[in-house]
Amino acid sequence: MTAGNNLTTENILKTVITFTVPFLLANLIQALYGAADLMVIGWYCSSESVAAVSTGTQVTQIITSIISGLTLGGTVLIGKYVGMEKTDDIKETISTNLTAFIIAGAVLSVLLFVFAAPILTALKTPESSFGLAKEYVRVCSCGVIFICGYNAISAVLRGYGDSKSPLIFVAVSGVLNFFGDIILVKYLNLGVSGTALATILSQGISMFLAMAYLNKKDFVFRFRLKSFSIHRQKLKELAFVGIPITLQECMVRFSFLYLTSVTNNLGVNAAAAVGIASKYDVFAMLPATSVANALAAIVAQNYGAGKYKRMSRALFTGILFALPFSLIFFFWAQISSESMIGIFSNEDGIIRTGIPFFRTCSFDYIAVLFVFCLNGYLNGRSMTIFTMISSCFGAAALRIPLIYLLCSRVPDNLGVIGMAAPSVSAIMAVYTLIFVVLLIRRDNKYCTQMIKKLPPV
Repeated sequence: MTAGNNLTTENILKTVITFTVPFLLANLIQALYGAADLMVIGWYCSSESVAAVSTGTQVTQIITSIISGLTLGGTVLIGKYVGMEKTDDIKETISTNLTAFIIAGAVLSVLLFVFAAPILTALKTPESSFGLAKEYVRVCSCGVIFICGYNAISAVLRGYGDSKSPLIFVAVSGVLNFFGDIILVKYLNLGVSGTALATILSQGISMFLAMAYLNKKDFVFRFRLKSFSIHRQKLKELAFVGIPITLQECMVRFSFLYLTSVTNNLGVNAAAAVGIASKYDVFAMLPATSVANALAAIVAQNYGAGKYKRMSRALFTGILFALPFSLIFFFWAQISSESMIGIFSNEDGIIRTGIPFFRTCSFDYIAVLFVFCLNGYLNGRSMTIFTMISSCFGAAALRIPLIYLLCSRVPDNLGVIGMAAPSVSAIMAVYTLIFVVLLIRRDNKYCTQMIKKLPPV
C-alpha cells in the first residue's frame, strides 16, 4: 500500500459514493457497539440495567467524540498533504498523530476511571441505576486506548483515501462484540460489566488486527517502536485543526448530556426512553455523519490540489446522498415510533413515555443533515475555528437554554422537550449555509481571476 486513493480526479458522484459507503458501514458497525449492549441488557436484565447502560454510553460517547474530533484533524491534514503530493509531510503527520494518541489514550483512560462517579452524579443518574452505570463506565475506561488506536489508524487511512480497510477491521470487532455480549451477559451472568467487557475486548482485537495487517503491507508507516515520534510543527498543525473539532463535538455532546440529566429527574421510564432515543439519533444521523467525515477527506485532498469547484460539487452530492436515509428514519418515527422503542425494550411504561419524544426529536434527523455536511465541507478546508464557534454557540447559547426553558415550563411533556434539538439545528443550518455560499462565491471569483491571468493559447 504505497499510496492511497486519489480523490481529486474521478467522477465526483463516484468518488463520494465509493468513499462514503465504506465510511457509512464502518460507522454503523461502531454505533452497534452501544446498541448491542443496550439490546442484550434489555433482553436479559432489569429496567435499572437498561437505564444504567443508556446513561453510561452517553458518558463514553464523550470520550469517543473527543477522539473522533482529534483523529479527524489527522485525516484533514494527511488528505491535504496527499493532494499536495508531499510525502515527507505525510510521514511526519502520521507518526505524530499515532504517537499523540497513544499518550491521549492513557490519559483519558485514567481520567474516565477516576471521575466516573462525579460525572454520573452531574448527570443526575437515578439512584437505582447509579452503581450499575458507574460499573459500566469504569470497565469501559480500561479500553479507551483501544478506541484511540483504532480511530487514529482509521483516520490515517481515510486521509490517504482508503475507507475500505477500516471497514474490515471494525466489522470483525462488531461481530465479536455482539457474540461477546451474549456469552458474557446471558451465559456468564456478568450483566452490565459483561457488556462493557465485550466492547473493550472487541475494540482491542480490532486495533491489533489493523496494526498487523498494515505491517504486512507496503504502507508508508511501519508499526515499530522507532517509528513513533512527535514532530513539533506537525503537532501544532494537528492541534490547530483537531482541537476545535473536538471542542465542538464535546460541546454538542454535553448539550445532549444536559438533556439526559434533565430527563433523569423524570424517573426511570423517561431516562430509559431518552437513552433509547439517543441510540436512534446515532443511527439516523449516521449517513449525515459519515458523509460529513468523508467530505472532510475529499475536500482536504481537493483543497490541497487547488480544485475548488470540485469541492462544492462534492458538498452538494454528499447532501443528496445522505438525505434519503434521514427521511427513512424520520418517517419511521412519525408512523411507528412504538416499534422503534420496542426493539430495545418491551416495557409498556418506557414505550408510552417515549412515543411523544420520538415524534418530535426525529425532526432533527433532517435538520442536522445540513449542519453536519456543511461543517464537514468547512473542516476539510481546515476552517475548524468557524465550525467550533458555530457548534459551541448552537449548543451553549441555544440548545441548553432552550432545554432548560422547556423543562421548567413543561417538565412532564417529553414531546415538547423533544423539539429543542431540531429547532436549534435548523437555526445553525441557516447561518452555516449562508457562510458556505459566501465562501464558494469567493472561490469562484478567485478561480475566474486566475483564469484571466493565464497567457493566451
